[in-house]
Amino acid sequence: MNSQIKLILTTLYSKANPKNVEGMARFGIKSTGVVLGISAKPLFSLAKQIGTNHELALELWHTGVLEARLLAAFIADPKQMKKSTMNIWVKDFDNWAICDGVCMHCFRDTPYAHELALQWVKQKQEFVRRAGFTLIATLCVNDKKVDDKYFLTYLPIIKKYSTDDRIYVKKAVNWALRQIGKRSQQLNPYAIKAAEEIYTLNSPSAKWIASDALRELRSPAVQKRLKKWAKRSKKK
Repeated sequence: MNSQIKLILTTLYSKANPKNVEGMARFGIKSTGVVLGISAKPLFSLAKQIGTNHELALELWHTGVLEARLLAAFIADPKQMKKSTMNIWVKDFDNWAICDGVCMHCFRDTPYAHELALQWVKQKQEFVRRAGFTLIATLCVNDKKVDDKYFLTYLPIIKKYSTDDRIYVKKAVNWALRQIGKRSQQLNPYAIKAAEEIYTLNSPSAKWIASDALRELRSPAVQKRLKKWAKRSKKK
């Protein structure tokens, strides 16, 4: 372990909060490794001080400390991230916070995001599958280069796995469905139709995913926002 890693770990341990660890556990943030109970704000601040440092990120991941791994996601360079490394990291996900944090702050900006999302949703491990759907959800918001029509290919996959009743999977499936439906006025009716089909499935999970998505996607607020965006796009 090099001196920089030791210094960072010393800093992290100095900010440890046992009470926060208990609170995090109640919200499903548990880990087989070490959890220090540090909130996101100090981690973002530390990441800003460090700056992008991919090699350091790789070393931090190997510490097994939850907060060090979140920090790794914040300072990693998505352009340098290898597909093999992503497949290693995803298998280490053991709670929704590390899953979503890494996907949102690193994985979604890699060249392999769409490819691996399609692979990971097929995996049985709960947080690997969640990672796949989390990527779909975040790519809907952040990937402006991909044509809207591409996201239609995700709808049959969302329908297929909507019967997975594991809480952290079904919430991510729901998230992905809602984000597709909110990406554009063009995609909204397709997402609504998919949700209607999902609702007919003989599955409590599917019915929850569909009803929750339909409530939002049909809402006046979402419809108004999508129309506004569509008008702006036409002016451009």
